[in-house]
Amino acid sequence: MTQRLYGSDMINLLDFDQTALAAWFAARGEKPFRARQVLRWVHRGLCDRVEAMSDLARATREALARDAQIRAPAVLRDSTASDGTRKWLLDVGGGNAVEAVYIPEADRGTLCISSQAGCALDCAFCSTGKQGFNRNLAPGEIIGQLWHANRALLEAGVAAPWVEHGRHPITNVVMMGMGEPLANFEPVVGAMRLMLDSNAYGLSRRRVTLSTAGLVPGIDRLREQCPVALAVSLHAPNDALRDVLVPINRKYPLRELLAACLRYIERAPRDFVTFEYVMLDGVNDAPEQARELALRVREVPCKFNLIPFNPFANSGFSTSPRARIAAFQSVLQDAGYVATVRATRGADIDAACGQLAGQVHDKTKRREQRIAVRRTAVAAEPQP
Repeated sequence: MTQRLYGSDMINLLDFDQTALAAWFAARGEKPFRARQVLRWVHRGLCDRVEAMSDLARATREALARDAQIRAPAVLRDSTASDGTRKWLLDVGGGNAVEAVYIPEADRGTLCISSQAGCALDCAFCSTGKQGFNRNLAPGEIIGQLWHANRALLEAGVAAPWVEHGRHPITNVVMMGMGEPLANFEPVVGAMRLMLDSNAYGLSRRRVTLSTAGLVPGIDRLREQCPVALAVSLHAPNDALRDVLVPINRKYPLRELLAACLRYIERAPRDFVTFEYVMLDGVNDAPEQARELALRVREVPCKFNLIPFNPFANSGFSTSPRARIAAFQSVLQDAGYVATVRATRGADIDAACGQLAGQVHDKTKRREQRIAVRRTAVAAEPQP
C-alpha cells in the first residue's frame, strides 16, 4: 500500500495495511510485531493519536509521533434522515468531497463507502457520474470513512442489538458509494484487507461487498487477490440497452461480463453474484425485458436486487411504478431466481442509491460540456 504525504514527510497510518506497515517498521529497525500493535490501536481501538498507544515503549511512541499521524478526511457535513440513515460529506482536498452513508437495520449496521472523487464511467441514471471525475482516493481516505463512522456512531451512543461491548457499530461494508471501485484497484483492495484483518476490523468476506459496473479485468484481479462478495450493476437485459445505460458495456459486453462472474464465483465467499438492476420507468422495466434477462443470466448462479430509481435533478428518468416493479420481480421469481426489491433509505437527505454526488472538481469537463449542449439546444429552438 502506498503511503500518502500531507505537506510533509509524515505518513498517514490509515494508508497502511499490516504488510506495508510491517515493512515500514522493518525499514526503521523495528520488530514486525509493532505493525500489529499499531494496527490494533488505529483500527480496533479507533485511536486518533500516536501518543495514546500506551503499550508501545515511550521512545518508540515519541519516534513514531515525529514521523506518523492518523488522519481521516475531515467532516464537512453530517446529516441524519428520518429513517435513521446517516450521511457524512468528507473533505478529500482540492475542492473535492465524497459521501459515506450509514444504514441501520434490525440486525446489522451497513456503511456505504466511496472509492473515487466522482466517477468517469458516466452511467446514465447515476448522480455521481453526472458530477464528472477528479481522482482516485488514497487507501487512508477509503478506510478513513469506516474509521470515522465507527467513532462517530460510538460517540453518539448508538444502541443496537448487534453492538456488544468492544465491538464496532459497523458490521457490513458495501463499496457502492461514489466511484467505480475496480478503477481504483490497489487502494480499494488495500482498504478491504484492513476491513478483513483480525487486527483491524475483522469483518468476514461475506460482510464486505464490492459493486462494479463491469470492469472485467478488475473482476478477475479481485478473484485472485481479495475475493469478497460481488455485486454487478447490470441494469439491462441486452447489450443494445446496456450500452446506453452503462457505457463501459461497449468495452466489456454482457457475454464477457457474465463469463467473468462465473469465474469469480469459483473463489467467492458466496456461491452467487448479486445483480443490481435499477428500475427505470418505460426504459428497462417491461415483463418481456424481465424474461429476456432471466434467459441472459441463466448460466450464472445469481440473485437480483431490484432498485427503484431515486430521482435527482435533470436525470431524464423516472421511477417505475410499484406495480410494474412487482410484475418484473414476479417474472424473475417464476423463472426460479431470488429477486428482492431494495428498500429506499435516506432519500430525504439524498443518501439513497444513485443519489450520492458530494463535491467534485471535475477534470473531465463533463458538466461544462453538458451545459454547452443544453444552451445550444435552447438557442436552436424556434422563438415565439
